[in-house]
Amino acid sequence: MDLATRRRRTALFLFFLMPGLSISSWVTRTPDIRDQLDASTAQMGLVLFGLSVGSMLGILSSGALVARFGTRPVMGVGTVLIIVSMAVIGSGALLSSAPAVTVGLFLFGAGMGGGEVAVNIDGAEVERITGRTVLPTLHGFFSLGTVVGAVVGIVCTAVEFPVQWHLGGVAVIAAGMFVYAFRAIPAAVGRTRGPRTADDDAAPARAAVWKDRRLLLIGGIILAMALAEGAANDWLPLLMVDGHGVDPALGSAVYAGFAAAMTLGRFGGGFFIDRFGRAAVVRASALSAALGLTLVIFADSPVLAGAAVLFWGLGASLGFPVALSAAGDSGPDPAARVSLVAMIGYIAFLVGPPGLGFLGDHYGLRSAMIVVLAFVAVAVFLAPAIGTRRTTRPEAHTAQVPASDPALDGSHTARRD
Repeated sequence: MDLATRRRRTALFLFFLMPGLSISSWVTRTPDIRDQLDASTAQMGLVLFGLSVGSMLGILSSGALVARFGTRPVMGVGTVLIIVSMAVIGSGALLSSAPAVTVGLFLFGAGMGGGEVAVNIDGAEVERITGRTVLPTLHGFFSLGTVVGAVVGIVCTAVEFPVQWHLGGVAVIAAGMFVYAFRAIPAAVGRTRGPRTADDDAAPARAAVWKDRRLLLIGGIILAMALAEGAANDWLPLLMVDGHGVDPALGSAVYAGFAAAMTLGRFGGGFFIDRFGRAAVVRASALSAALGLTLVIFADSPVLAGAAVLFWGLGASLGFPVALSAAGDSGPDPAARVSLVAMIGYIAFLVGPPGLGFLGDHYGLRSAMIVVLAFVAVAVFLAPAIGTRRTTRPEAHTAQVPASDPALDGSHTARRD
């Protein structure tokens, strides 16, 4: 791996770390934010609806923006929106303003939904260049960010540190990371068309991607596993507080355990993927997540439920990155394929959990999680679509990305399913 690629990979580590740090920072403070807003579960669902709207806007526009401008500017704008959202959410909590918190979550959703799709496309490109399993490790840095953010959030909750100063500090730290990382990202990656050729070949290519049955099955897997991850990120502290009667600090600690399990699964996942293949790993992951969810939903013991969260986190850890790798290998135009599957995943990750809030208000959060359990159970049966084993040797050049995609042309590694 040359120096430029190594620096690029390090920059991508930070681009994954920043949203993880940010999302866990405000998630661990949701009980405090709810109290400052004096909001019910249903009202918190409405506040989170800002996240849904922003996410949809970012997700639906991301593929076209990457194709037009490349990953670098889309990643940059998305990350800036995430940084700004931290300050806005903190200000809204300070002012006890639900609309302000909603706007902050809108900015966060737009930044994460748009920017993270671009980061995943760039990460898939690095994976093809190096011929190594990279995306699980990259997503591991997202989970590492959630662990760090959760630990800080637990401490801040325990000492009753003001939410606005906590989130403001996160914004400053993330801004420093962004300035350092942005310079290492090359231009034009993922860019497939210019202003005068936007309609020439784009529509047929998009249609072909949408008609790919295997790709849509991979999308089903990522939808289920991303929903399992997103549900925990948005609701796990409140699920433990309201559903199992633990105090807020302990609820945040359980979330930190979930994030730690996610991190462990992603950093260690590459070994198991290369040894046993994608399908076996995804099936085992879905089974682990289903076991954890079942115990959290139906076990009345807070201790057992808290321990089961570790199975939930381990199970949810690899579905997203492994599905993205499989999507990039599933046919021509890998950027479009990764973009499509990533959009499906982020729709589930960011838009699904607010809907759980409305179910939770009527039936309780524990019962609402049955929906997540059902989706994860389906992923067990869809696992064969993900493929079998990867070929990760850089010298195994058996196919090249079509030259019509200048951003992805050259020095790429084909993989066998």
